[in-house]
Amino acid sequence: MANIKFSRKEFEKHVKITEEIKEKIALFGTPLESLTTDEIELEIFPNRPDLLSLQGYLRSFLAFLGKKPGLKKYNVNKPDKNYVVKIEPSVKNIRPYTVCAIIKNLKFDDEKIKEIIDIQEKLHFTFGRNRKKVAIGIYPLEKIKLPITYKAEVPEKIKFIPLEMNQEMNGRQILSRHPTGREYAHLLEMAEKFPVFRDDKGEVLSMPPIINSQLTGKITSETKDVFIECSGSDLESLKKTLNILVTTLADMGGEIYAMKLNYGDKKIITPDLTPEKFKIKVENVNKLLGLDLKERDIKKLLARMGHSYNKGIVEVPAYRTDILHEVDLIEEIAIAYGFDKFEPEIPEVSTIGKEDDMEVKKRKIAEILIGLNLLEISSYHLVTKQDIKKTGLRIKIIEVLNSKTDFSVLRPSLLVNSLKVLSENTDAKYPQKLFEIGKVFVEKENIEENEKLCITLSGETDFTELKQILDYLMRMLSLEYKIEETDHPSFIEGRCGKIIVNNKEIGILGEISPSVIKNWNLKMPTVALEIDIENL
Repeated sequence: MANIKFSRKEFEKHVKITEEIKEKIALFGTPLESLTTDEIELEIFPNRPDLLSLQGYLRSFLAFLGKKPGLKKYNVNKPDKNYVVKIEPSVKNIRPYTVCAIIKNLKFDDEKIKEIIDIQEKLHFTFGRNRKKVAIGIYPLEKIKLPITYKAEVPEKIKFIPLEMNQEMNGRQILSRHPTGREYAHLLEMAEKFPVFRDDKGEVLSMPPIINSQLTGKITSETKDVFIECSGSDLESLKKTLNILVTTLADMGGEIYAMKLNYGDKKIITPDLTPEKFKIKVENVNKLLGLDLKERDIKKLLARMGHSYNKGIVEVPAYRTDILHEVDLIEEIAIAYGFDKFEPEIPEVSTIGKEDDMEVKKRKIAEILIGLNLLEISSYHLVTKQDIKKTGLRIKIIEVLNSKTDFSVLRPSLLVNSLKVLSENTDAKYPQKLFEIGKVFVEKENIEENEKLCITLSGETDFTELKQILDYLMRMLSLEYKIEETDHPSFIEGRCGKIIVNNKEIGILGEISPSVIKNWNLKMPTVALEIDIENL
């Protein structure tokens, strides 16, 4: 969650703050934290990064109030001849993606510059996962010669004057000497090459995700046109971030221009503000909310949340990151309808509450492992086909229909997710000791769900420590077990065993094979076990 502060004067140019409006702000899902004669402070939940700017908040809140309902459309001008960014293959293993845009005819003053810096940092901290997932750069276009190149270079060859400094430094020096460089050094310090944006004259724009150049990366009140780039590891997240930024600047009076991105043979144009389309059924809305809404009511309520509706199809703004499914749109309808209007009902059934036996077992196992200084993780049920391939598993996959992302396969093993978490945290301190309790999915006559436990240890640890953890867990659960040698594609041959309890195989443990470690770009030896806790 993030708290944002807006100028009360600027806010009240659009909405006068009364007691009724205070209630509306709360019902909109953005609790009012404080209100002074100069400022209004609101709490924004992580699922709505589009509300982190005054422009973004007012756009959605005015629609909610019914003053400016419906889908707001923005014009994106076609890219000019030199509006090109070349992405070289050298960034593939560092920060492989970037999306870019140009905004023209802006009128900056000190207040607007502060607003831009604020939303940039709020997006970095929340949606961007503290710059690890998304990093943003905004540059004065008049100081840049297009086209632009995004590539990776040896850090000693990246030389420029970083923001708020007057001395030239190379990439390594920035990580050790610049305050921002020291703060985010962990994102690059293990890399052999650092990503860098250069213009057509070879001038450095920035070294993402660390710092911009003082020469080409600082906007002032004289700036009229800006170049925006977002870099990171997830292309869809970058596109959403760029859409949030360009629509914010457009609401400040700017004009949006697209850019051509050349990924070798693949070429894309950003930003793309085409609304996403979702299907919704009136009967599903009423069944879930317990209401009796007509189609015209749903159309009106969706318009108050900034969407458009026509014959069962909802168009969602391209800057919304939180709409993934029909149920998310039903929640939007509930917000617009007003949670204060729902009447609570006592169900006409008599029940006695009791904690599920499986939940008791899971909680006890978790408490034991936390007591051994293991860190609990919780990951998604969906993985990618590539994730399964990296883990060495040769199994029949269960694929979901109409997935909007590459995450289209129900996980067959918790080990897949655990290795993914390790691969995304190679910059964290070692040893890393993780466990997860969750469902996996296998297809037999039907699709079956099984509760499993996975423990992974990486770094200054070995098989002996893993077995000691298993010994302690089984002792605390009053169970006896034995290990018999076996083979498994994820583990080293001869260093893998199946776990037997009451003459029944319940799991496997061993040392992860070098090929799997290489596939996941892990930096340390790793051991793991996975057991079926339903059979304990």
